[in-house]
Amino acid sequence: MSARILVVDDIETNRRLLEARLTAEYFDVLMAEDGPSCLDLARSQKPDVILLDVMMPRMDGFETCRRLKADPATRHIPVVMVTALDQRSDRIRGLEAGADEFLTKPVDDVALFARVRSLLRLTSVMDELRQRESSGVEMSSFEPANGGGRVIVAAADQNAAQRIVKALPDTLDAQGYGDPRLAISQAEHADLIIVDLSAPRFDGLRLCARIRSDVDTRQVPLLGVVDEMDKRTMVRALDLGVNDVISRPLDPGELSARSSTQLKRKRYADALRDRLDESLEMSVRDALTGLFNRRYTVSRLRQALDGLNASHEPLAVGLIDIDHFKRINDTWGHNAGDQVLQEICARLGGELRAIDVAGRYGGEEFLVVFSNTTAKEASDAMERARLAVCATPVTLRETGDVIDVTMSAGIAEAFMDDSVEALIERADTALYEAKRSGRNRVIEAKRKAA
Repeated sequence: MSARILVVDDIETNRRLLEARLTAEYFDVLMAEDGPSCLDLARSQKPDVILLDVMMPRMDGFETCRRLKADPATRHIPVVMVTALDQRSDRIRGLEAGADEFLTKPVDDVALFARVRSLLRLTSVMDELRQRESSGVEMSSFEPANGGGRVIVAAADQNAAQRIVKALPDTLDAQGYGDPRLAISQAEHADLIIVDLSAPRFDGLRLCARIRSDVDTRQVPLLGVVDEMDKRTMVRALDLGVNDVISRPLDPGELSARSSTQLKRKRYADALRDRLDESLEMSVRDALTGLFNRRYTVSRLRQALDGLNASHEPLAVGLIDIDHFKRINDTWGHNAGDQVLQEICARLGGELRAIDVAGRYGGEEFLVVFSNTTAKEASDAMERARLAVCATPVTLRETGDVIDVTMSAGIAEAFMDDSVEALIERADTALYEAKRSGRNRVIEAKRKAA
């Protein structure tokens, strides 16, 4: 997995050394000598990962990281702090500044590349979600409120699991499990899963692999607990998709900071997916009525017609028009007209089958696609819908005014090799006949003689 890496260090020898090591692994490397240069390059070049030294003149790594994470243009870029500092307070300070990882010099190549590739996998998913949605949601909006979140801890036995639970902040809803089967059963509902990978009689890596392979749990963040010197397990865990690892002996402050980072990321990713789902839904739905929009409904009709020759199942469409709708708008206003449309669509939806595709075709016109349905069956269904629409007047919310509403409909059954335009035109002709003959009725288009 290749990517663009920004190396930030005030010592040129260190920059060149990292550049050589990264280039040998086929990474594209950018370099900056101080914090301000890092900020400029991050905004203009959009690197995939930033390797950031801490001890620098003008602006240290902590402040640089805070500014990167405060900028909407750069806050999504993972930051790995690379420094000679190895104190507990320094690690926690870096994580709280927004760093995704904190590596101590001299940096082991295996650990470095494992961390970088793990972060790149995460970044690729986030970038895809960010590109697909346009709501402008930002990660800063998803700081864990009061540290909340549901955490599952899986360890070799219940006592070991509880020791990790006790090291977590009290604000987290944490539950420990000494049985991997129980942990798996609760994983789908977790915001974070912590797995002890340090116990020789507990195959935590297999549990992580199981969680990552299950479609219901593969998006849940994983935090692995490893022995400090066990680089093999650390690298293996990151390769399996574990989001982060923390070394024993566990430091409660570092555990809290790493857990908080993973919870924030999950909230951000969940929000992006929700917005993406909402955007996809809005792309096929009419905003006012909640029915499908014209483009989607016609595309579904075209698909049904394409399969007509192969399936030989009947297919019919219904075209609906609200009677005297212009009079409603002119008398009570457009807000009243919108309420009438919403109420009528709700009544229509209550009478149609789940397989029927109903969409808004025009202002007060609606198109219904009846799959595996003859014209007679579609006419009967539309008659039930007509009765539901006109059975009860619509009462306006603001004024309490009562409006009597009726509808007219035309039904047409598809022929072999029919076109969308020809089928809808026959339904429209039948609708015109229903309106011409008095409205508030359903007319079935007559089949032409062969």
